[in-house]
Amino acid sequence: MPGVFVVIWSTGFIVARYGMPHAPPLTFLSLRYALSVGCFLVWIALVRAAWPVGLAQWRHLAITGVLMHAGYLGGVWAAVRLGIGAGTVALIVGLQPLLTALWVAWLARSPITGAPSREAVSPRQWAGLLLGLGGLMLVVWHKLGAGEITAGNLGLALLALASITVGTLYQKRHVAPCDVRTANTVQLLGALAVSAPLAWLEPAAVQWAPEMIGALAWSVLALTLGGSSLLYLLIQRGAATRVTSLLYLVPPCTALMAWLLFGERLGGLTLLGMALTGAGVAWVVRAPR
Repeated sequence: MPGVFVVIWSTGFIVARYGMPHAPPLTFLSLRYALSVGCFLVWIALVRAAWPVGLAQWRHLAITGVLMHAGYLGGVWAAVRLGIGAGTVALIVGLQPLLTALWVAWLARSPITGAPSREAVSPRQWAGLLLGLGGLMLVVWHKLGAGEITAGNLGLALLALASITVGTLYQKRHVAPCDVRTANTVQLLGALAVSAPLAWLEPAAVQWAPEMIGALAWSVLALTLGGSSLLYLLIQRGAATRVTSLLYLVPPCTALMAWLLFGERLGGLTLLGMALTGAGVAWVVRAPR
């Protein structure tokens, strides 16, 4: 399941390259959320999946949807729309595992908890996280162009980083295990409630080109129904640090896809960075003796 998640999640930037020229970011994402909700409702009706119990769980799921869909995806796509490169966004968002580890380490020592955390980060995991960050920087450093970063697109990228980090930790702490299909539906409804009103403020119209239709179909069927569902299951079944460390593998995997699909250069430093990233993730996720 982690390997499939990494491959699916890595296609997000590839989809952005196909779909971004034909629709504003929040409009595209609102269409994606609405169509995904429709698909999930059909799926739920066919299998009679159970809905979350209690208003508190609905509220927690809606909050995670706003953070992990509207905040994260909206920030990434809007930053790319404003000119920041996909590699730069991957580097910034790729800092999430380190932020998660810092939070988990702080919580383990916080007087609020009163007891050591079961997810306390070990020295070996810290080494793996730092090694993964180093490999990630080698993969994307050559994409950092002069004048590419502005205050606007950098702020949106940081918003995406904060949203996916807080959303992952919030879900792990507050959301009880429930059916992944109904949980995703509630999350998407929360994201749609935030994104749709903002999409009305975007001036550009949707151009229904074949690239736009293909990007939207892949976003709904693979990224949302597949990738988001896998991420939900991984967060529920694994420690937060180990789950988010898998995101270190997304930029190298994206670089490999871009080389295969678009002929983008895959040099020696990129290959070295991919190897270091894989080793770092292995250190983090490997079970202790």
